[in-house]
Amino acid sequence: MLTTDFDYDLPPERIAQYPLEPRDTSRLLVMKKADGELAHHVFRDLPGLLRQGDLLVFNDTRVIPARIYAKKMPGGGKVELLLLKRISERQWEVLVGGSGMNPGRAVDAGSGLFATVVEVLESSRRVVEFSEPVENYLQTIGHIPLPPYIHTELKDLERYQTVYARQPGSAAAPTAGLHFTPQLLEQLLAMGVNTAFVDLHVGLDTFAPVTEEKADEHIIHSEWCELSSQTASLINRTRAEGGRVIAVGTTSVRTMETAASQSYDIKAGIQPYSGNTRLFILPGYQFLAVDGLITNFHLPKSTLLMLVSAFAGRENILAAYRQAVTLEYRFFSFGDAMLIL
Repeated sequence: MLTTDFDYDLPPERIAQYPLEPRDTSRLLVMKKADGELAHHVFRDLPGLLRQGDLLVFNDTRVIPARIYAKKMPGGGKVELLLLKRISERQWEVLVGGSGMNPGRAVDAGSGLFATVVEVLESSRRVVEFSEPVENYLQTIGHIPLPPYIHTELKDLERYQTVYARQPGSAAAPTAGLHFTPQLLEQLLAMGVNTAFVDLHVGLDTFAPVTEEKADEHIIHSEWCELSSQTASLINRTRAEGGRVIAVGTTSVRTMETAASQSYDIKAGIQPYSGNTRLFILPGYQFLAVDGLITNFHLPKSTLLMLVSAFAGRENILAAYRQAVTLEYRFFSFGDAMLIL
């Protein structure tokens, strides 16, 4: 399976530079995964597309101000630290922008916080140790790391958070959830659509293009995720009662499928899970936990495009993307959405 099998042409003007207001006015491309049939809606039409007894599973992670601008010690040269994953109380895996970031190199992160490189990982990744827990400083020195394809300033940074975000730890937003409003959630609950939450702290690798010629040779970096006993019970009850389990976003898919792959039993169902995941979903993968998916439009040759192709069929997805481009849908983080059932 070649990485180029997941490429498509996208005019730059189709990349959304800002979110729509209200959140639920984005467009919604609905696909029947059985045959690829498409229908066009607005996101606030979602209640009419779901049914009583369905379960929506959300990722309630919250984006942290993970980008830190620092100065090298000595010298004062500029360097950028992007927090990727917490290792211990004071150690983090980071992505560095700047040269000479070798073991022992110290930087001044501002406000009395310092960091030292303790390990070199692949490419520009490093393990750094902060002088104090960095979480105590992020509101002062940190910046929200918007994706590099967004060139317009975001004045309200809460628009890069879901309305239900509550577990700090992500370097990027689970963008499928950005379309939900409190009012839409209330409407769904009132009609008998249930909700559950998982937590996956999103790293930037989730959105990175695959560079290997063969897609299955790509190594996906680990991300921490958790599926609680309450969510496991709701998933199992939904399946037992004939409802559909619908993931809101690819991160929810990966969390549920990670938990299912660890413990799934046709009688016991899915079990709680907490830990790291390196699950890389490619066409041919057999889904154990997910019946439907709400997702945004993804970058060419990305692991996310491969995941949705595994769920709905590569040809179906690429055909849908071609139509979305023609009909001027908005793509990527602040763009429109798909519902695949």
